[in-house]
Amino acid sequence: MASATAVTAVGAVVGMASGSEGKTTQTVDVAGATLLAEVPSGAQAQTISDNIGTQASAQQAAAEAAAKAAAEQKAAEEAARQKAAADAQAKADAEKAAKAAEEKRKADEAAANRSKARSAMAATDTSAPPVSVSPGSVQEIAQQIVGDDAQFQCFSQIVKRESGWDYTATNKSSGAYGLVQALPGSKMASAGADWRTNPATQIKWGLNYMNSRYGSPCGAWSFWQSHHWY
Repeated sequence: MASATAVTAVGAVVGMASGSEGKTTQTVDVAGATLLAEVPSGAQAQTISDNIGTQASAQQAAAEAAAKAAAEQKAAEEAARQKAAADAQAKADAEKAAKAAEEKRKADEAAANRSKARSAMAATDTSAPPVSVSPGSVQEIAQQIVGDDAQFQCFSQIVKRESGWDYTATNKSSGAYGLVQALPGSKMASAGADWRTNPATQIKWGLNYMNSRYGSPCGAWSFWQSHHWY
């Protein structure tokens, strides 16, 4: 389609031709001239091509930079994840080692206590052999040590069922020993080194045990009636 300028120019030429009969008229292709003028020259085309190439290169460089940044971010996140996992494993290993050390310490302590108890038992076995004491005499000793009649009656009920007032009574299955059947019997060493042969020592230990654990011999007796042990 010709431009408005081209149409006007052609009209003017035609008008001149109709008004001047017999004269040679030269027609100018203004539209064609205008269109040709709009076509870029070789230098301009090269510049446009160069600009397009530059833009494409810039876009490619930007894409590559973005891809590189994303890869670096991903690598950093993976490194952080691996470090966190390593730290957690190190913490777990440290806790496991500490637990094992504590268990070993407790086992060693228990073994040492057993060894001390055996030594104490051996010492009392050789230095203080059992003496002959009648059950009635043992009960009298207990009544003197316990004091309160009501508490003594509760104490007596337990001892009667645990050992029958025999201060050398030994439970063959559990190893419990003495009037109050301490388990192990060596616990009574806290009341005296002669715990194996002296009923008074056993009574003192048993009374202290009932008071500390149940509040009193009657508290221990109440528990014993429900459970048949104390």
